[in-house]
Amino acid sequence: MSKIVIATRESPLALWQANHVADRLSELHPELEVELLGMTSRGDQLLDRPLYKVGGKGLFVKELETALQDGSADIAVHSMKDVPMALPPGLTLGVICEREDPTDSLVGVSGFDQLPQGARVGTSSLRRGSQLLRHRPDLEIGFLRGNVNTRLAKLDAGEFNAIILASAGLKRLGFEDRIGQLIDPDLSLPAGGQGAVGIEYRDGDDRIAELLKPLHHVQTAACVLAERALVRRLDGGCDVPIASFALPDGDGGLWLRGRVGSTEGKTLLLAEGRGRDPEVLGYDVADQLLQAGAAELLAAVRG
Repeated sequence: MSKIVIATRESPLALWQANHVADRLSELHPELEVELLGMTSRGDQLLDRPLYKVGGKGLFVKELETALQDGSADIAVHSMKDVPMALPPGLTLGVICEREDPTDSLVGVSGFDQLPQGARVGTSSLRRGSQLLRHRPDLEIGFLRGNVNTRLAKLDAGEFNAIILASAGLKRLGFEDRIGQLIDPDLSLPAGGQGAVGIEYRDGDDRIAELLKPLHHVQTAACVLAERALVRRLDGGCDVPIASFALPDGDGGLWLRGRVGSTEGKTLLLAEGRGRDPEVLGYDVADQLLQAGAAELLAAVRG
């Protein structure tokens, strides 16, 4: 019997994503034996510090990629916004699944107008904090990490007036009723890859590529490629406030928006563009931001 082993983190959301892929594979290939290999990443262990201070989002994928390289697993399932721009040699992100809601959600109140002056809002994202402070400079941004359940528990314990989470994670885990407001991208533009699940495997593994082929969503993949090209051009990561979000433009191409901000929200650079080649579009919009002073702004954020 043919078999496929899926490497996954053991957080509730990561397991949901891995099981979703496993269920799809079982439906498509009833003869296939699908096994999950649960792993705890360094990113899941180091919860007392911001990711950008301990190695970045690559800490969420390193152990999974090692399992691919040593043959312990055949594929690894990732949240695309957690995947670094550069992959290890010999590995490929060959499949991007159809995207869930890419927006951010406000949890705890039904809208920003419900937050009192100086309210404490929890998020670990510099991108979210920068854009939120641009909208409401009176707010206090509080450090918040951990899985979705942990973050909701901290809100419920009164540590924050509200928190901001990815809408996709809340919906996938059955917490849609906790969403107070789906935040308009005009206020908080999403991170590159947000809401999309990617599948990584060994480059040249034709058996795996053929099994996974029906899970690939061409439109989502094009959007995510454009978003990641923008971030890659800016040499961005979780240590700087960068937003990158693409949508189909209705004419066979893509509409890509990008933002670079200062951490305190006083400066926010915006750029956008339309095109058919995702990578070219991503570079073009990134170059607009660079011409507007993004390099200097990012250098100042990094100190």
